[in-house]
Amino acid sequence: MAPGRVNNLPYSDFKTLLQGGKLADIALGETVITGTVIDEDIPKAVSQATVERLSKLAKGRHPFTVVRVNDPGLVHDLESAKVSFEGQLQNRWLPTLLSWILPALIFFAVWSFLAKRMANQQGLGGMGGFMSIGKSKAKVYMETDTKVTFADVAGVDEAKEELQEVIGFLKDPVRYGRLGGRVPKGVLLIGPPGTGKTLLARAVAGEAGVPFFSINGSEFVEMFVGIGAARVRDLFEQARKKAPAIIFIDELDALGRARGASAFGGHDEKEQTLNQLLSEMDGFDPGAGLVLLAATNRPEVLDPALLRAGRFDRQVLVDRPDRKGRIEILNVHLKKVRLGPDADTEQIAALTPGFSGADLANLVNEAALMATRRGAEAVSLEDFTAAVERMVAGLEKRNRLLNPLERRVVAYHEMGHALVALSLPGVDTVHKISIIPRGIGALGYTIQRPTEDRFLMTREELENKMAVLLGGRASERIVFGHLSTGAADDLVKVTDIARSMVMRYGMEEKLGHVAYESESPRFLDVPEAIPRGRQFSEEVAREIDRAVKANIDEAFRKAHRVLSQNRGVLDLGAERLLQKETLNEDELKALANEVHRVEGSGPRAVSESRAVG
Repeated sequence: MAPGRVNNLPYSDFKTLLQGGKLADIALGETVITGTVIDEDIPKAVSQATVERLSKLAKGRHPFTVVRVNDPGLVHDLESAKVSFEGQLQNRWLPTLLSWILPALIFFAVWSFLAKRMANQQGLGGMGGFMSIGKSKAKVYMETDTKVTFADVAGVDEAKEELQEVIGFLKDPVRYGRLGGRVPKGVLLIGPPGTGKTLLARAVAGEAGVPFFSINGSEFVEMFVGIGAARVRDLFEQARKKAPAIIFIDELDALGRARGASAFGGHDEKEQTLNQLLSEMDGFDPGAGLVLLAATNRPEVLDPALLRAGRFDRQVLVDRPDRKGRIEILNVHLKKVRLGPDADTEQIAALTPGFSGADLANLVNEAALMATRRGAEAVSLEDFTAAVERMVAGLEKRNRLLNPLERRVVAYHEMGHALVALSLPGVDTVHKISIIPRGIGALGYTIQRPTEDRFLMTREELENKMAVLLGGRASERIVFGHLSTGAADDLVKVTDIARSMVMRYGMEEKLGHVAYESESPRFLDVPEAIPRGRQFSEEVAREIDRAVKANIDEAFRKAHRVLSQNRGVLDLGAERLLQKETLNEDELKALANEVHRVEGSGPRAVSESRAVG
């Protein structure tokens, strides 16, 4: 047999072999003992396992290893056995190094895995995405990628004219600056949601043919302090390298909210980001062809330092379109829709007062889907009307079954609104009435279509509008002799109009030309930090309440007179509404003419009710 090493020798056998003089060349380490076993005449006290292990080896001297235990008498035993021994220093740097490196490697592996997942979720790719956390997230559209021009933007002619100068400066800075003028450093697009601010900014980049950096204000701010400021710096550095260029920050209020006293003072992350933006706006040269565009629908919360001259030099209002603007916007969206012969753009625009550009785009899409659903070859005016009803009143609830009495009450209620509106001057034209439940709580509805955009209203027009709102309630009183809860929403609107007439418009002679209530904050108004309380006496408050009630009572009496004089039209209209569930404008006019012929009174019945009103 070949010589070999005896590893893991039991300590008891080590002591037995030591006492039997069978060990030599002992080296005492801190944790192990090494030496040589003389494999000749092994003592009987040695364990059987050790004997078997030694028997497998050739006779002679074999190295051994034994784990050292706490044995105070070991040195004495070694001296007694007259065995040469020595101490041995062990190399501890390797275990120590492994104890540090191994956990570090494990930590780095876990960190790399999480970093890669985070990068994949953010679409940044690999380790570079995580390490570029301070890089700007702006989407860069080159001049060939924008593909949006002013031809795609309609209904905001004034805003487009304001931005034409910016385009001219970017295209030909020498010609536009020959008289010493400079391009505005910043242009702030202000307007309600859905009016096309982002589309307008992209159109500016498309018209100018320059790179377009687009980013949302919320993308600057992260949980790590200083990241937002670093991203602002990186964004402007990238834009300077590709100048002339346009930087567009959408939802600026997420980044530029007014600074105030806080527990974190100037170390707040949002304030640091805003301060860096202000610094960058002061630092860049407009002659280099770099323009900052921003959009917000909450200008009242922006920091005043952002709005001063030299930063956002120009503020452009992008408001809801008027009727002419709605027609232009509809023409843009209707290019991709197959229209029927009755789908007149002007009639559709008349149905949508107060709609924004986004609302009109949604309207066209809903109308196309409804036409597709019913298997039509083209989109008709009926589809647009149904789409308006769905957007304004909600989905039809044909499964909401009303008992016969409730259906009859709703029919007379809606016919009361329509008949008063047909009888009084200066009231929006009734387009459609229906007793099909819609939305959450509407059991029926009356749609009125304004003939033109109105910006001023007289006292008589407001009184007639109140009478139309109370026409449903007056109809219930005339026919059934009682009132129901169906007029709850009408009462809220009537009360608001009557109170505004008295408190805001100064239309009550006894109270004089005094505004007892400040106008509710409008768009672009800065709200008061501390709302003011009532600034008039109890006596004036009592007079205001009396005047409001008197105006509402008079409007109810007017609606009651109109319906009483046209009771035949009211009854026949309610019966037809119960049969057909929906009546449009032409059917209402035909109904009125038919009743006039039956009664032999001619068209004078409606005109007389107007005179009474």
